[in-house]
Amino acid sequence: MEKKSPGGGQEICVIYSTVPPARSADLAGRLLEKNLVACVNILPVRSLYRWKGESCDEEEHLLIIKTKRSLADPVIRALKAMHPYEVPEIIVLPVIAGHPPYLDWVHEETRGS
Repeated sequence: MEKKSPGGGQEICVIYSTVPPARSADLAGRLLEKNLVACVNILPVRSLYRWKGESCDEEEHLLIIKTKRSLADPVIRALKAMHPYEVPEIIVLPVIAGHPPYLDWVHEETRGS
């Protein structure tokens, strides 16, 4: 059994990943279909970075993915398998507190996984 977080929900995490705009809805939908995540927010962002010695300025979408910590590794594997980038940004952040009914909802939506 997963332990409760201070916010009253189960152990929840947020995963960030940037993707090309044309792929964002497909990637998010596939994660939802697999019951790996409860929710994915898709936000347009502008990313400035260096890649292989060159400066880049790209329009991307930021996926803000909510799931259980126990599903973080399967989500990472799924993202890597579907992601078009050679080295995709995939960052997992713990949720240390939050609105208990929301955290409980995230847990319930991913209970089948």
